[in-house]
Amino acid sequence: MPSIRFSVTGRVQGVGFRMFTRRQADALGLVGWVRNVSDGSVEGCAEGSCDAIDALVETLHQGPVAAKVTEVTIEDTQTTRFENFRIVR
Repeated sequence: MPSIRFSVTGRVQGVGFRMFTRRQADALGLVGWVRNVSDGSVEGCAEGSCDAIDALVETLHQGPVAAKVTEVTIEDTQTTRFENFRIVR
């Protein structure tokens, strides 16, 4: 199953970005995780179909209304077989 690791920079903390990402991932049938990083970015991992991953990446570039995304970095990664999509604190 395809799997990616992503990093999103800009105004992405304190604007509901993790919840937004989880909702999008759930709607697309993806599993994985998302978390805030101490440098102010958000990172995560997502697994699922290629079409669903592509759709998630597209939404990461937009983010929720209050966010201002400046960069999204994507890299392929090993499949880890998560059971759901969760917010890591």
